[in-house]
Amino acid sequence: MTVDIDKTAGGPAGTPPPGPGAEAIKAIPVRHYGRYVSAAVAIALLAVVVFAFSQGKINWGAIPDYFFDDRVLTGMGKTLLITVLAMLIGVVGGIVLAVMRLSKNPVTSSISWFYIWFFRGTPVLVQLVVWFNLGLVFEYINLGPFYRDEWSDFMTPFLTALLGLGLNEAAYMAEICRAGLLAVDEGQTEAAHALGMSQAKTLRRIVVPQAMRVIVPPTGNEVINMLKTTSLVSVVQYAELFRVAQDIGQTSGAPAEMLFLAAAWYLLLTSVFSIGQYYLERHYARGSSRQLPPTPWQKVKTNMFALGRPKGGTA
Repeated sequence: MTVDIDKTAGGPAGTPPPGPGAEAIKAIPVRHYGRYVSAAVAIALLAVVVFAFSQGKINWGAIPDYFFDDRVLTGMGKTLLITVLAMLIGVVGGIVLAVMRLSKNPVTSSISWFYIWFFRGTPVLVQLVVWFNLGLVFEYINLGPFYRDEWSDFMTPFLTALLGLGLNEAAYMAEICRAGLLAVDEGQTEAAHALGMSQAKTLRRIVVPQAMRVIVPPTGNEVINMLKTTSLVSVVQYAELFRVAQDIGQTSGAPAEMLFLAAAWYLLLTSVFSIGQYYLERHYARGSSRQLPPTPWQKVKTNMFALGRPKGGTA
């Protein structure tokens, strides 16, 4: 059954055209009263918290005085350095461990399993202290003609922090990388082998690029978590941001204020890392989504242009 369209009338055949006095339908948006109530409750709770902190015995003026202090900036630089280097060790080690875990060789697979089991099963704080005190077991480190020294001189606070955080992170990154590799369809590997690609070439050119879409989001979370975990290395005397804030707090008589200062720097750095993670995820999502969602800046521009348009028409 077909419906004839009367092009002159602008509707189906036999349908009278709208009269000159016909009114346009006004769409009334649904009012979400629950949103207004929840927003009011959230604002009220925020006001209560702000008021409580404003009435506390805290010298808020000390925070801006030390916010850009040279010691704080140096500590922040060391925090970023140990974060980047430890994550580099973690990512490289995690990829190697993930490939070993998926290997058909039972020896390499067992070694990878044991490593992951041990380092994920013990707290990172305990691992840091153990690395720092291994001099009780190894009095000297002897690498033959290349290097020989006492363990206490060799295992500096920086090296302790780097090994403790990096080797621990490799265990978590191994599971993230393994999940990403397993997320790639086996048909991709079979097709690559049918074209004559080796196992290493298939991993490098076919499997790993597709697995990155799964690996990148949790890796970004690990980077942010690593940035905060660096505060634990203060127990091995490494002068990162948290340790420096504690030292300044003891000498200036404002210990609580310096903790808030450190928290502010951590929030600022994690916000920057979160922005980088967002755009990195968009980069690797290009092949999986037909149309990527707009970025926050694109949303702002769209809303600004929408405000400039007159109602009922376009600008």
